[in-house]
Amino acid sequence: MSIRASLSSVSRRTFVAPAAFQIRAKHTLPELPYAYDALEPSISKEIMTLHHTKHHQTYVNGLNAAEESYSAAVGKEDVLTQVKLQSALKFNGGGHINHSLFWKNLAPYGSEEATLSEGPLKKAIEESFGSFEAFKKKFNADTAAVQGSGWGWLGLNPLTKKLEVTTTANQDPLLTHIPIIGIDIWEHAFYLQYKNVKPDYLAAFWNVCNFAEAQRRFDAAVKA
Repeated sequence: MSIRASLSSVSRRTFVAPAAFQIRAKHTLPELPYAYDALEPSISKEIMTLHHTKHHQTYVNGLNAAEESYSAAVGKEDVLTQVKLQSALKFNGGGHINHSLFWKNLAPYGSEEATLSEGPLKKAIEESFGSFEAFKKKFNADTAAVQGSGWGWLGLNPLTKKLEVTTTANQDPLLTHIPIIGIDIWEHAFYLQYKNVKPDYLAAFWNVCNFAEAQRRFDAAVKA
């Protein structure tokens, strides 16, 4: 659920808040389509449990709190508070969006979904990067190079309709491309298992990447 526009008009001295602004429903933590231990040995049960029930839940709670405060600020015609809340909305909203996508981007270890099959997505990857192995090498290198926390993405450029590897900082969602594959590179996603060795985590990710979901996203993106 996105936040409705809060400013109907702004002048030098007056601000009119939209009377219809309200939070329609609270965001909730999505259920995982697999068990917490389904990704082992690539991603441990301990990491998945903490990542989902603690970290993602924190973003959900933060987003709900920020939206409630924002709604109250609109009702009070408090523009300054609305502006102050933008960072909390972006951070927690982005965290909720990114993680909701990330869970669907994973599939049980050894499952059929975790194998890239012949089809439009594989063909597009080969056209854009030369080969699937070359794509993974670039994706892993660019994502490992993220300083601090962030996300690595394979996205479809909506202008060129080409696949590109890109990254975002912190919990910023991918806005410049249509996300096809995304990976959380925050330490909470891997440190308990892989310590500070990001490349090992990135290499293991491909054993549990849900390529069937990526194919569905790609099919929808090229038609958009």
